[in-house]
Amino acid sequence: MDTLGLGRLGISIDVSPSYLDDAHELESLGFTSVWLPGGQLDRLGRLADLVHATEKATIVPGIVPVDVYSPAQTGELFDGLSGTGRFVVGLGGPQSARPLAGLRKYLDELEVPADHLLLAALGPKKLEMARDRAAGAIALLVTPEWTAQARGALGGSTLVVDQFVVVESDPDRARAAARQPLSFLATVPGYRQNFLRMGFSQADVDQLSDRFIDSLVMWGSIGTIASRVAEHHEAGADHVVLAPLGASSIDAGRALSELVVSSK
Repeated sequence: MDTLGLGRLGISIDVSPSYLDDAHELESLGFTSVWLPGGQLDRLGRLADLVHATEKATIVPGIVPVDVYSPAQTGELFDGLSGTGRFVVGLGGPQSARPLAGLRKYLDELEVPADHLLLAALGPKKLEMARDRAAGAIALLVTPEWTAQARGALGGSTLVVDQFVVVESDPDRARAAARQPLSFLATVPGYRQNFLRMGFSQADVDQLSDRFIDSLVMWGSIGTIASRVAEHHEAGADHVVLAPLGASSIDAGRALSELVVSSK
């Protein structure tokens, strides 16, 4: 259940000299949310800038890393934007020995209403926390089968799938673009553990096999990508965020805007 009013389809945007204008154009193309990846979040003020540069789209960080920004900083940002009705806090992390304990402590100190909060979650315990202490979960690098299982764990809470996508029909070029971020993400313990939990072998993950890439990254024609997005929706995702690889956010967004109509 989309308890946050995110709509069916959003898009992730990278910071560039024109990213505020790009965000305005992307919402005009029909994307109902614009997401700023945590790796692009060099200052929280960028989220406020995106809210003010747009008119209708909901702005979401995917994610605010809790080991970088304090609960007070995140709460202050939310307070300044809550009146717009177009800002949701996405939290993730921390990358520490006891991540659940660190996240619980952060939530205890955070003054943001749970119904305006999403948590990055892959494992069962994080999904429980997203269900019980937030409006729902954000998941990156998952299969539709995982989505169906997460829907069962979350009940009626919001489920967002953050999906890497390459608008490219040549297999070699598409997979090369996908392997760039995955060469790092496959070494991150939380992602790696979930890959194995989803049934990929150690060799699949270590070698970034074609099976591994093709299962986790959508690539091909717009029609092919639309079909794969539909699989996540049918499995229980409320909202799918398209995170373009191999092209600028705005160029990919223009091409992917055809999906907005088909997702309604």
